[in-house]
Amino acid sequence: MHNRNIEIKCRMNNKEAEALNKAVKKSGLSRESYLRHLIRGLVPTDAPPPEYHSMMRELRAIGTNLNQIAQKAHVMGVLDVRRYDDAAAALDKAIVMITNAVMLPRKSDRFL
Repeated sequence: MHNRNIEIKCRMNNKEAEALNKAVKKSGLSRESYLRHLIRGLVPTDAPPPEYHSMMRELRAIGTNLNQIAQKAHVMGVLDVRRYDDAAAALDKAIVMITNAVMLPRKSDRFL
């Protein structure tokens, strides 16, 4: 762990502080961590939506299922087509859900 014993104060006007606080909140990081990222030349991304983690768990489960099907097909020399098609359809559905949740534009509260 790094030894961070140097404190630096920075004065801002209200507009600057609001912009920083808004960016920090969107990133999900602490203010200190956010600023350390910027100092290192990295721009923190926004935190993923709340659904992201549950969707990723679903994708991992689907991937595990597909891997089990592939292993069974390899050992037995056959493929459970129905089970594979069900898993592939579930994967396609999960991909669409993730695309909608993460990639599609959201309404901005900036212009309300």
